Amino acid sequence: MTKKTLGIIGGVGPLATMLLGEMIVRRTKASTDQEHMHCIIDNDTRIPDRTAYILDHTKPNPLPVMVQDAGKLVGMGVDVICIPCNTAHYFYDDLAKDTAVPILHMIRETAQKVKNLGAKKVGVLGTKGTLSTNLYQNALREQGIEPIVPDDALQDVLMEIIYEYIKAGRSISREMWQRIEDAMFAEGCDYIVLGCTELSIVNRDFALDQDSRYVDAMVTLADRAIEVCGYEHV
Repeated sequence: MTKKTLGIIGGVGPLATMLLGEMIVRRTKASTDQEHMHCIIDNDTRIPDRTAYILDHTKPNPLPVMVQDAGKLVGMGVDVICIPCNTAHYFYDDLAKDTAVPILHMIRETAQKVKNLGAKKVGVLGTKGTLSTNLYQNALREQGIEPIVPDDALQDVLMEIIYEYIKAGRSISREMWQRIEDAMFAEGCDYIVLGCTELSIVNRDFALDQDSRYVDAMVTLADRAIEVCGYEHV
């Protein structure tokens, strides 16, 4: 298979972007530098907050900057693009139609993965923006899976973790996360999807996916990007 160059529209958020780059390197089967994929990362922190716009359309629209970034990456020779932000997939259709190369869809790839695992009932953890769009809920229902989302009180805790801790560069305690985990599994979930790339940082810090009931959407995206670009993942 011909090797392809991957472009990453980043800055959404910045740390999650760099974690995706690290994931791709660590998860690619390679024994030399030259056996890794060619990857171009645009860690563009000018992109406005996705959740803020989805919840209030008077806020700055992220789409124009993402379209510009996709065009820059295409001009640099990438063959496929990915975006390490679940909420940004609200803009996927408009972005894809204005982009000359394919864009991987993290949410659909993750829904397919949990279907392949035999899931019947899946908890989804993400921003209010992501969950308000029903992107995950619809993708899971299309696969015959019942989606479970946090109640309002638990979602407020999750938003605090994402915005006041992870995006602010602060660490959370395992006890803070345990409240979320216990509540979701108490709902009878077969699996929990980490449907926000900031939560991939929690996964990294606490090794959540050592528990096989966790599915990290960004790990799914990394593995799919590796495959599509003609490489093997571990």
